[in-house]
Amino acid sequence: MRIGVLTGGGDCPGLNAVIRAVVRKGIEAHGWEVIGFRNGWRGPMEGLTKALGLDEVEEILTRGGTILGSSRTNPYKEEGGVEKIREVLAQHKVDALVAIGGEDTLGVAKRLTDDGIPVVGVPKTIDNDLGATDYTFGFDTAVHIATEALDRLRTTAESHHRALVVEVMGRHAGWIALHAGLAGGANVILVPEKPFSVEKVVEWTQRRFERQYAPIIVVAEGAMPEGGAELLHNGEKDAFGHVRLGGVGQWLAEEIAERTGKESRAVVLGHVQRGGTPTAYDRVLATRFGLHAVDAVHDGDFGVMVALRGTDIVRVKLSEATAELKTVPDERLQEAEVFFG
Repeated sequence: MRIGVLTGGGDCPGLNAVIRAVVRKGIEAHGWEVIGFRNGWRGPMEGLTKALGLDEVEEILTRGGTILGSSRTNPYKEEGGVEKIREVLAQHKVDALVAIGGEDTLGVAKRLTDDGIPVVGVPKTIDNDLGATDYTFGFDTAVHIATEALDRLRTTAESHHRALVVEVMGRHAGWIALHAGLAGGANVILVPEKPFSVEKVVEWTQRRFERQYAPIIVVAEGAMPEGGAELLHNGEKDAFGHVRLGGVGQWLAEEIAERTGKESRAVVLGHVQRGGTPTAYDRVLATRFGLHAVDAVHDGDFGVMVALRGTDIVRVKLSEATAELKTVPDERLQEAEVFFG
């Protein structure tokens, strides 16, 4: 048997750990051949391949990013995209695909399975917003990076008696902002799930100044002021219809400075959250996902995604996994409010 592996969407710490697990178990447990498809769904559309043997995955466990490359390609938006995938898989004698990605990549995987192409999904996103799984790998690393940044920024904020607004990733879900904000002792945490009052943020900020401390505000890129809209980097959309967000941190810092008369600065962590060595937790979770994805292929159980439920890895239908995003519930936000201001 020969299986293909691809990584789609945004890069994420832990992707290489999944690839390594799939290759090692596929070869050593089942005697399969494994082939990598480069650059997301563009790989099986255009025949972009990479050999994946034991030697190719020997040193990749600790590496961030993905040795296969990635893209936001949508074969259903490309003329003849699905038929091209069929032809390439037949040409390379690939019996099944393991697709590692977030909602968009797995949404394509679900449609391909419906169209008769056997796919098993592995959940990946630093945003932790995929339904049907308790956690996705990459999230722990992103939170760790954001928390370390907050620890470092706090000292410079205190030295200069200024407010610091830290913008983190999170288009529709504020998991990174919430977890990093709590772990880093932020005074205000703003998430996409709940529009925020600028007046209230200014009040909390002013209260912090009055106590002779520097305010630290964490804001997800998709957070919106009451009555306002998302701040866009530009109006361009990718192949899945997403616009690029950015700017809410700078906008809020300027509002705070104008309304309080205090110095305020914005820091955008951006892709720093995606890069570098994955944490031990993400390496283990990613490895377990890869091993269980191979089991699903071996069982002929296609159209499923491996998922974390408690401490167990289970299989769920791709239709369930992509049905809705997992956002931060109100009760989690209420837990954090005692620390605001």
